[in-house]
Amino acid sequence: MKKLLAVLAVVLLAGCAAYSGRGLQPGKATAADVTALMGAPGMEVKRPNGETWLYFPRNYWGRVTYVAALGPDGRLIGVEQRLTYDNIHSIKKDQRIEDVRLLLGPPRAVWRMPRTGWDIWEYAWWFANREKRVLWVYFSDDGVVRRVTEQHDYNDEPENSRF
Repeated sequence: MKKLLAVLAVVLLAGCAAYSGRGLQPGKATAADVTALMGAPGMEVKRPNGETWLYFPRNYWGRVTYVAALGPDGRLIGVEQRLTYDNIHSIKKDQRIEDVRLLLGPPRAVWRMPRTGWDIWEYAWWFANREKRVLWVYFSDDGVVRRVTEQHDYNDEPENSRF
């Protein structure tokens, strides 16, 4: 029984490391190392400076999106969490859709508002690792932010759970 518990603890800890990329060494880890540990990226962006950014959204359960930046040589520069207070509150009206996608990564969900012709991108995130929040970014058909709203995620409260 103790042996089983020890194996289970190792597996759980390995899962936590894979979740955030913890344990990957900048300058040493390669793209293959990153995807072997973190899984397949949800989005990949080639930057003009030769860098490649791999996005790992963990929106439904973890409310985070990690970006692993790889240099032109294919080595890891670093891993950072993108669904942060500062990033979310830096989104402003009239920003371009590409800027939001680059900053936050792929949204958890996308809806179309037929009357306005706007698309709504939804991001679930943690405020101070304690409060579940949700962000909605509204884009017009020309790919410009028209509205940004953010609030406590009341739909994720236990009494509102669908499960």
